[in-house]
Amino acid sequence: MTLAADRRSVPPPQPPAVEQPRPDSGSSHDPEQPVEFWPTAAIRSALQGGDIDTWKRIAAALKRDPYGRTARQVEEVLEGTRPYGIAKALWEVLERARAHLEANERAEVARHVRLLIDRSGLGEQEFASRIGVAPEDLAAYLDGSLSPSASLMIRIRRLSDRFVKVKSGSSAPNPTDLLT
Repeated sequence: MTLAADRRSVPPPQPPAVEQPRPDSGSSHDPEQPVEFWPTAAIRSALQGGDIDTWKRIAAALKRDPYGRTARQVEEVLEGTRPYGIAKALWEVLERARAHLEANERAEVARHVRLLIDRSGLGEQEFASRIGVAPEDLAAYLDGSLSPSASLMIRIRRLSDRFVKVKSGSSAPNPTDLLT
């Protein structure tokens, strides 16, 4: 009898405690925290029932980093929704922010290409010929309407470096450097 009583009073061994997420943990967040740190559930909740100030904060985060975490969360939440209301507005903010960023990046590449051409001392026509592109393509790189590929950027830099070396007389010019 004491044995049965002892068995009942000793609980069976339990596996180590694993912290279980709270059912509402996906949506609980500090609303004062920057939007970039919000969980996706908080973004979803804000888009479904937020107010204009919250939507403005999300839009500002999209403008700051149009390919970042918040942008991906907004895309995930809005995927498959009909484009009206705040969903349409945030899609437009995202598209405009990405277009603006890409235009700025093309302009930065154009400035860099211009710097490398100027540094080389070559004219645009000669430079275009030596990197193997049509003068019209080089003009498009310089006005920022197109960006050269990564491999072409390396070719542009190498050509510029070669001519800087030749101009500075830092090493005896190699005749083949001038031909390529």
